[in-house]
Amino acid sequence: MTLPGGPLPDGPAGAPPVLDVRQVTKVYGDGDATVHALRGVSLILERGDYVAIMGASGSGKSTLMNILGCLDVPSAGSYLVDGTDVGSLDDRQLAVLRNRKIGFVFQSFNLIPRMSALANVELPLAYGGVSASTRRERALAALDQVGLADRTHHDPNELSGGQQQRVAVARALVTAPSLLLADEPTGNLDTKSTADVLQILDRLSDMGRTIVLITHEDDVALHAKRVIRLVDGLIVEDRRQAPVDGPPPRLSRVGP
Repeated sequence: MTLPGGPLPDGPAGAPPVLDVRQVTKVYGDGDATVHALRGVSLILERGDYVAIMGASGSGKSTLMNILGCLDVPSAGSYLVDGTDVGSLDDRQLAVLRNRKIGFVFQSFNLIPRMSALANVELPLAYGGVSASTRRERALAALDQVGLADRTHHDPNELSGGQQQRVAVARALVTAPSLLLADEPTGNLDTKSTADVLQILDRLSDMGRTIVLITHEDDVALHAKRVIRLVDGLIVEDRRQAPVDGPPPRLSRVGP
């Protein structure tokens, strides 16, 4: 299958990394109730990186995911997305950055129950002010890309868990974001649906998309090109690996 806009070109010479995290800390509470969720995390993700972030419950991976997705702010340190310092943005600017630069895929799908698959995928474009005709065209292409061209008018409760997650992937991709951020995307799926979603992520990576995958499953992390492991809010491992191969699903081209 072919991905939105085809293969991604290399960034211009000197282009900033997609993510640049510098000594980020996150502290909750105070006094005896103080929790140090992150203790000075630094990492850089270049274009085309496919990173699995792993860790046990309480390791800080969910906190890091929220900060990478601009859903939370660090207590200290800085975080840049495509060279933009997130700490310098107000709430409106943060919302615009999330909409244009980051595509989200969550474990629980987060689809609107009484809206069709097509309408769910159109949502980020509607928030971004894209015209109705353009967002319809791009949403249809995105759903075809994940193999759901025949389910465009089905509501989420008429879809299987795997199909709902594929709708969520289409929604994440429809804005052609700089970063795809997937938080335990296979956590609620059966074996076949897990394989389908991972094949889509693999092909997206092969075509140059930048992906951060939050997972606690070793077999899921095997699909990534890089594994980062957190323990008690610190990075204790950051290694490259050869990702596993698998048969790619069929995708079609998605604009722009």
